[in-house]
Amino acid sequence: MQVEPSAHPSAHEADRLRVAFFSIVPGPECGYAALMNLDSVIAAQARISPYIHRTPVLTSHRLDEQTQAKLFFKAENLQKVGAFKARGAVNAVLSLDSDTLARGAATHSSGNHGAALAYAARIVGTTAHVVMPDDSLPNKIAAVRGYGAKLTLCTPTLADREAACDRIVRETGATVIHPYDDDRIIAGQGTAALEFLSQTDNLDILIAPVGGGGLLAGTVLVAKKSNISVIAAEPAMADDAYRSWQARKRIPPERTATIADGLRTGLGERNFAIIQNHLEAVQLVTEEAIIHATQHLMHTLKTVIEPSAAVPMAAILEHPGTFAGKRVGIILSGGNLDLSAPPWLTRQG
Repeated sequence: MQVEPSAHPSAHEADRLRVAFFSIVPGPECGYAALMNLDSVIAAQARISPYIHRTPVLTSHRLDEQTQAKLFFKAENLQKVGAFKARGAVNAVLSLDSDTLARGAATHSSGNHGAALAYAARIVGTTAHVVMPDDSLPNKIAAVRGYGAKLTLCTPTLADREAACDRIVRETGATVIHPYDDDRIIAGQGTAALEFLSQTDNLDILIAPVGGGGLLAGTVLVAKKSNISVIAAEPAMADDAYRSWQARKRIPPERTATIADGLRTGLGERNFAIIQNHLEAVQLVTEEAIIHATQHLMHTLKTVIEPSAAVPMAAILEHPGTFAGKRVGIILSGGNLDLSAPPWLTRQG
């Protein structure tokens, strides 16, 4: 395993990035996609940089030989709160005015976004209200509590999560920070790709996991109209992004029974508007491939990742022809794995 330097960029480098990507501007797409561009991501990077890690890029000769590709792993599992979600949450919270902040922020989450919002709220001294399904991983529930959020558990349906969050907002006046369907979240998540491209030259492909689509949409904002193809990786057991991309319209999830708990959400409206015209592919992977990729990456890269983070590697292993001979950037989205009870040991069926 090799680790690339991770020093914070200078103001000069930020200017260089702006010039280098200036040609990446909104295309003819309508709605939300037309309102966001690379400048949204660059502004987010300037806003959040004092509060996040510039995470390293990992490489492995062994994995390169196995895949016949040159792989670069953006280690967002080493980010604040253990996931890329810190980027979007900090950007969203720091975008609020003081009067709004005083009333707090609220969200619903399966874990990582909840912890990220709690972390961001703690930075500015306000309250985070987080609704989580009662079947969330215990380590993720503990993390949300540990960052100081006011936690509400509910039955594990999207309708119940949204209803509980709406009730809290009515009672407290808190501002909702949606886990992924929010311009500020998307721009913040895009800073992972922005940093990645400043750390790694001449990538052919960027691949990221897709659940709600915040990370993927932010990645597209950085990479679209460049020579870098963007590929989404998704569990076959939670395949709404694949079906939506194929149908060219957003389709609600029909099933979410995947070990990749961070990807069980449906694709957001804003997110789909941004990604629909700019993805090279959405590649589906099996549960067995996700488990194998998680274990294989942890063993080879010597770093802890959660199953959601391994979905792109599972896609590379299951669809090798797409990646052979290419320089591939992979975003390792998070590392919040319960090592006392890894999900492949407790998974039913």
